[in-house]
Amino acid sequence: MSIEVAEPAVVKPRRFISVDALRGFDMFWILGADGLAQTLPLTDGRIASNLDDVATQGLTGVDRGIHLVVEQLEHVAWEGFHFYDLIFPLFIFIMGVSTVFSLSRIVEQHGKKSAYWRIFRRTVVLFLLGIIYYGVDDDAQQFRYLGVLQRIAICYFFGGILFLNFRWRGLLASSILLLGIYWGLMSFVDVPGHGVANWNGGTNLADYIDTQYLGGHKASGDWDPEGLLSTMPAIVSGILGIFGGMLLQNRKLTGRVRTIVLLAIGGACLGLGYSWHAYAPLDYDSPIIKTLWTPSFVLYAGGWSFILLGVFHLIIDVLRFDFWARPFVWIGANAITLYMLNNFIWYGSIVERVTEQSWISARLSHPELTVSVLATLVPVWIAWVMYRNKAFIRV
Repeated sequence: MSIEVAEPAVVKPRRFISVDALRGFDMFWILGADGLAQTLPLTDGRIASNLDDVATQGLTGVDRGIHLVVEQLEHVAWEGFHFYDLIFPLFIFIMGVSTVFSLSRIVEQHGKKSAYWRIFRRTVVLFLLGIIYYGVDDDAQQFRYLGVLQRIAICYFFGGILFLNFRWRGLLASSILLLGIYWGLMSFVDVPGHGVANWNGGTNLADYIDTQYLGGHKASGDWDPEGLLSTMPAIVSGILGIFGGMLLQNRKLTGRVRTIVLLAIGGACLGLGYSWHAYAPLDYDSPIIKTLWTPSFVLYAGGWSFILLGVFHLIIDVLRFDFWARPFVWIGANAITLYMLNNFIWYGSIVERVTEQSWISARLSHPELTVSVLATLVPVWIAWVMYRNKAFIRV
């Protein structure tokens, strides 16, 4: 890890501000925007996220809209897809986009050997940051060896190696192979102690492998949502981002053509992913399940990622309508740093030290919402200060 003093992204040639903005947009939800939505009050003063299923059935008008927003900012229980299920694969996708530009620049300036060293060093740093992020579990006194940052590290490693050695045909073949092997194992290999292959929680092959072979603390008890086998298809999420980066890097295409191609690929991925989920024969299906990172989930989330990249590219890079995205650019320039800080200091705790004082809370109409709004603004302010001072912490 190093602290670099560099010119802001807006003055760098060949840099797409849309990539930084989309990364910041994605991280924005992790850093507190999801909590802000969770505290939105209904017209009668109730908090939408506190309602049970019976109460939500009677909502109409604006209250119904608020509830739908809150619902989209929660992970689905198992099978299905909400907006919040896109956050993690979108980050891996954007990492793949950035990989194209960073490694291409290193190869051009210093050669392939330096690019390999960059991949190895960054992989180790990200993996160790993941270990630090989760720390030691209080009950089991064990580290969590696989988690969000560790999965990002692994996806970066394999995506980077593949990018340095294959063109788009080889990357496509690698993606098909990875998804095919994972789907075949999950669909046709019987699970010891649980019977035939299945996609059910706790009885599928991926969970069984975690139970048997993944040491340390596991987020779901006996298995981990960022476990061993399910990391295989996650690599493809990064490769899809590499395709996106290669499209942006293609100077033979105009900005509008890039946008059209990105949107078209996104639509195709959405169609393939949803069809595999909803219309494939039972023995050959692949339900959309984020926890298992199923092949249909990779395609479906990848489709939305391509579409978002296309929209951001059109609005920011092509039409130059970018003032609204500046806070996202600030966040995107130091995304991992802000993510780590959130774990150690939790931005909401800073706000609560002030707003929980009785004389202040008594004057607030919606104290929970006020805390969420201010807690969301804290990382934005930190990001702005770092960006203004050109302090970019590169992992």
